[in-house]
Amino acid sequence: MSTQTWPSEWLRGVLEVCVLRILLDGPSYGYALTQSLAAAGLGEVKGGTLYPLLGRLEQSGQVEVEWRPGDAGPGRKFFALTAQGRQHARSLAEHWAQFSTTTRALTDGALARGEHR
Repeated sequence: MSTQTWPSEWLRGVLEVCVLRILLDGPSYGYALTQSLAAAGLGEVKGGTLYPLLGRLEQSGQVEVEWRPGDAGPGRKFFALTAQGRQHARSLAEHWAQFSTTTRALTDGALARGEHR
């Protein structure tokens, strides 16, 4: 798990595609999603950031919600991709890959050492 702290603007930009990618693996609940995001190296994503996104995904028909009883505590709200959500997740990942390739081509120039223009 990375201890890197990323700018919040970057996280907001990539959060939807990352959450959708995790949900491609199957239904999950909020805390587990934050743990998966952290394990992937994105750091701590707070509920105040995650839950509004999940609400927007639900309203747009990308995810469906199911309450499940908890094993040793309160029930949990599980989020699962709909067929439309699976299609959207793949499309968004494809577009993000193109975008990151484009931005990487631009930003790699800043990494070149010893070049002066």
